[in-house]
Amino acid sequence: MAATETLEEFYRHKLNWLPDNLQQDMGHFNVFNMENVVGPNAVPIKYTRRDFYKIALIRGKNIYHYADKSLEVDGSTLMFFNPQVPYTWESGCGVGSGYFCIFKEGFFVEKMRGNVSDLPMFAAGGKPAYILSETQDENLSSIFEKMLEEIESDYPYKYDLIRNYVTELIHSALKMQPSESLYQHPNANSRITSVFTELLERQFPIESPSQRFSLRSANDFAEQLSVHVNHLNRAIRETTGKTTTTHISERIANEAIALLRHTNWNISEISYSLGFEEPAHFNNFFKKQTSQTPGSYRIV
Repeated sequence: MAATETLEEFYRHKLNWLPDNLQQDMGHFNVFNMENVVGPNAVPIKYTRRDFYKIALIRGKNIYHYADKSLEVDGSTLMFFNPQVPYTWESGCGVGSGYFCIFKEGFFVEKMRGNVSDLPMFAAGGKPAYILSETQDENLSSIFEKMLEEIESDYPYKYDLIRNYVTELIHSALKMQPSESLYQHPNANSRITSVFTELLERQFPIESPSQRFSLRSANDFAEQLSVHVNHLNRAIRETTGKTTTTHISERIANEAIALLRHTNWNISEISYSLGFEEPAHFNNFFKKQTSQTPGSYRIV
């Protein structure tokens, strides 16, 4: 799986241009008509995280993959995507119609009660999909149309007004019941294993003694992936035949060997960088993994 997609990458890949204020605007917001962005020759959407929030109204027959779950729909769906959870979607009928808006959390800073990430549709483990009736589609589409019209205006307070429109989308969804028809996709285990592996590898290589390996347990990874630790363990074991802990331990041991052979860091520095509180704990771990002492891997 690719690394987290940034706003800059989104604009380059989808639109081949960058807003002038992208780097300065921490609370960035934009809204799009789906048909203007997703063409018949569009590159398939990668299963990955984004570093921004997204609300989408998508029509047609689609399958959404969100964390370890998938949702198959035929009609209009309102979807909420947050930066903590990887996702993608597959269209079953060519280019669908609809709208979507993207924004950074800063867009709502000090403008709403609580944090965006605390809202049920954005919360870890929440249900992000809302199946829409024809009337609901019309009502929500009109909100997106207002945002599209407003963002092109020169009204000096347009983002305050747009913020109200986004809030209206959120409250409209809160009044609905999220779809309960989530089902486990046949590839869910391999998908969640891929995300786990990407998260694990993202922490390496260790390039300085001050850098620290932080996700060290199955619970740490489960929290990042917004899944129960038992579900994570089961998915990884069924996909790879190894436990989550085994994968983590083997990767730490391989990095430890590389650091012992190719740096002049002392054992305490290597121990700290790999997340061990005491060198003795690192020594015991290393001997258990390799049947040798750390010192035996030093190149003389």
